Amino acid sequence: MTQTVSVDIDAHAELAVTRPQFADTMARLASTICVVSSGSGSECQGRTATAVFSLSASPPSIVVSIKADSGLADTISKQDGFALAMLAQGQELVADAFAGRVAAASRYLVGIWADWPSGRPRLLGAAAGLDCVLSASILVGDHRLFVGTIIATETAAYADPLLWSERQYQALERSAPFSATSGGRPLPSATSCPTL
Repeated sequence: MTQTVSVDIDAHAELAVTRPQFADTMARLASTICVVSSGSGSECQGRTATAVFSLSASPPSIVVSIKADSGLADTISKQDGFALAMLAQGQELVADAFAGRVAAASRYLVGIWADWPSGRPRLLGAAAGLDCVLSASILVGDHRLFVGTIIATETAAYADPLLWSERQYQALERSAPFSATSGGRPLPSATSCPTL
C-alpha cells in the first residue's frame, strides 16, 4: 500500500530568498537530465526532471519531485508507479520534447521507446533506466515527492549522462580518476583549508 503524507514548508516563507535568487542559485547545481514517465499506451505522461535522487539501497529506492497539480503526478498516483530514464549525451531532442517544447501528445514520438514489463515507458539508449513501483508520496509545497522502489534497471555501457547546469546542456569532461590511496589531487600551494 502506498503511504501519502503532506508536509507544510511555509513556516519560514517570509525568510526565504526571492524566486529569481533561488533560480539563479539552483542553476549552479549540475544534474543528470531525466525523463520521468508513467501510464501506458495513449495514457502516457512524461516530463523532464533534475530533482531526482537515490534514497536507499535497502530496499533500492529513488525519489522524484513532480509538480503536484500536473497530469504526470496524477498518473503516477493512479498507476502506482513510474519509470525514469537518465538521458545520455545525444538525447538533447528528447530532453527538449519532455521539457515542453513538443506537445504532450507527441512527446513519445521523439526518441525510441519500448515498454518495461510493467507497461511503463522505457527509453532505449538512455544512460540508465529504472522502473519503479510507488512506495510513498509526500506533498511538499507545490511539488509531490514520489518514492519508488526500483523493480528493474537497464544501463548503457558506453553512454555518458546528459547534464544540465547554468541553464544549458553540459557534458562530462573525462580525466584520470582520483586515487584513494594517493589522496586525489593536492590543493594548490597558495590554498589553505581551516582546521576544524
